[in-house]
Amino acid sequence: MAHYDFIVTGGRYFDGTGAPSSIRNVAIRDGRIARVSSDPIPEDLADRIIDATGKWITPGFLDTHTHYDAEMLVSPSLSESIRHGVTTVLVGSCSLSMVCSDYEDASDIFTRVETVPRERVLPILRDNKCWSTPREWVEYVRQLPLGPNVISLLGHSDLRVGVMGLSRATDLYEQPTEPEMLHMEGLLEEALEAGFLGLSTMCLKWDKVDGDREWSKSLPSTYAHWKEVSRLNKLVRRYGRVHQGAPNAATPLQITQYIRECLGWLRNPLKTTLISQMDLKGSGYLNFLTRLTSKVTNLLRGDFRWQVLPTPFTVYADGIDVVFFEEFGAGEMALDLKDEMERNELLQDESYRRDFRKFYGEKLSPRVWQRDFGDAMIIDCPDQSLIGKNFDEVARERGIHVVDLFLDLVVEHGKAIRWYTTVGNHRKDVLKKLVRDPRSLITFSDAGAHIRNMAFYNLPLRMLKLAKEAIDEGNPIMTMEQAVHRLTGDQANWFNVDAGTIREGDRADVVVIDPDGFDQNLEAVHWAEMENFGLKRLVNRNPGIVKYVLVNGQMAVDNEEIVPELGTAKGFGSFIPAQRF
Repeated sequence: MAHYDFIVTGGRYFDGTGAPSSIRNVAIRDGRIARVSSDPIPEDLADRIIDATGKWITPGFLDTHTHYDAEMLVSPSLSESIRHGVTTVLVGSCSLSMVCSDYEDASDIFTRVETVPRERVLPILRDNKCWSTPREWVEYVRQLPLGPNVISLLGHSDLRVGVMGLSRATDLYEQPTEPEMLHMEGLLEEALEAGFLGLSTMCLKWDKVDGDREWSKSLPSTYAHWKEVSRLNKLVRRYGRVHQGAPNAATPLQITQYIRECLGWLRNPLKTTLISQMDLKGSGYLNFLTRLTSKVTNLLRGDFRWQVLPTPFTVYADGIDVVFFEEFGAGEMALDLKDEMERNELLQDESYRRDFRKFYGEKLSPRVWQRDFGDAMIIDCPDQSLIGKNFDEVARERGIHVVDLFLDLVVEHGKAIRWYTTVGNHRKDVLKKLVRDPRSLITFSDAGAHIRNMAFYNLPLRMLKLAKEAIDEGNPIMTMEQAVHRLTGDQANWFNVDAGTIREGDRADVVVIDPDGFDQNLEAVHWAEMENFGLKRLVNRNPGIVKYVLVNGQMAVDNEEIVPELGTAKGFGSFIPAQRF
């Protein structure tokens, strides 16, 4: 008789396809789903029984927007995602893979953008980076004791710097020569042959370079003429892969370039996903325009998906150090200054303050931050009397303009004053419309990045809670089967990877969830050690929800505890290449 490694008994089984769920028993052997049965499977046939009575059995979730590129080199367990049921992560987002460029260049295009300290990332890359081509990167990743499975895009900034060098790749007056263009095409084709999912690009100008050489220039991808991007897209289209991009928020019509590339007139459509569709407080009309863009593009034979974060977009900040200040001139000027004394001198200058007040008062221009310090809560400060107040309250108490109050506090306390604001997705009724759109991707966690600014490691759980609450309230936005599908099989199918379903014969990436555990605040953040970085970061902790996680049939989370072997022993995650047509 057959012998199994695990039998998961009596749970509500979701196969990841959106098909109706039902009570099933699931047997796992040699990393695969060996049997799914409504009848009991003899327990003496298994090495381990997992009782899922009253719980859900789902495929492992896909997180298709992370920045684990450096972290996975020294902390390959990626346990912050695993503990929330994520079994497949995508790296190489936002043009920022670490494949083709040398170690210092790879660090400098990554660290300021993703707010992970350069002094931590640079030594990691210097000590570990022994590859310079996509195929060599894949070979290296396959040797790592990964926790989750890894899929990857090739980043355009990384590709550009690897061929042109950091200085020329960030020079407005330099474009690749024809031999350099052929070199980029060759590296991209090698990546696609090796199983990369496609190309990621960046047009958002506020993402800046770190280091001493090209400090505060925009990312290399932003300097490319569109004909360069279009030429690379021809390869992506030929292989049926994905283009991930980020339009420039300051020039919304720039999105038409992506739409033109995506359309499938007299050719196959180019799979395109853009960052990000959000109900912004500062630009409430944009969610209507983004929904219209998606609908029209797909009606015109495109294959287009916005990335949607299924939860309020809450951002934490230390003093003035937060990326959305890059979107207006006065904030950009301050963030461009490394030296604290020089920055403080600028912040106290009256002409600078006039400029800041002017930008702060502009409410009609396209923007991410709502420019409202009354909607920014102080949560830590050496002056304890300020904690629990917003900046506008304090300004009124002191009888000064709120911008002057904010800049005074930054000069006085620096990064020791900590505050937060919710930038978007604050209206639940609008958020439900965004996640209900079947042509969106439920993603954009940014896991591994912005380690002091935000934490969405439990993004799949937030999506499931949103759907479950709507059902419980009698006004469903989708079935639970559809909600699970959006986080699993839907994304795996669109990216064309072997993941996301747990039918017989499928990869045994399995999660056991207790739905009673959703009765807690999933938006709460906590501090925890960032393993092998010597840093604390914001994380999520949701006891009582994710009971068990299996990756490739190996127990990764056992009764809510990360197993000691995760990240040290092989056999859990692996590099998953894009499937060929």
